[in-house]
Amino acid sequence: MDFARALGVAASGLKAQAGRMRVIAENLANADSVGRTTGAEPYRRKIPTITSEFDRELGARVVELGRVERDRSNFRIKHEPGHPLADASGDVRLPNVDPLIEQMDMREAQRTYEANLNMVGSARRMIARTLDILRA
Repeated sequence: MDFARALGVAASGLKAQAGRMRVIAENLANADSVGRTTGAEPYRRKIPTITSEFDRELGARVVELGRVERDRSNFRIKHEPGHPLADASGDVRLPNVDPLIEQMDMREAQRTYEANLNMVGSARRMIARTLDILRA
């Protein structure tokens, strides 16, 4: 694999993971939000997807952030009779976001981002070393 191809594949991974981290950060930011009115749906968790396709220019498979889908799982219910948005039975619907799962997803995305960044660094060092050899 040549250097340009290696850099292109790593760059696509960096871009995809950065997008994934943005979606996860949005989920975390809205983990405790509620609907605007009584009975309104609260924030619904977003699930980022990664797609792979063949890049003819690079001659390699690259990844990108695919569709961001909505998690259709049930909302959390918290019994808070005094809450202004509680329903008749005193329940408040909260987002279907589990902060622990989001933190784990964020950590995985960060590590994948770092792996791609290390690949870019390795390719740059190899290019520099190759140039040094050619100059000698």
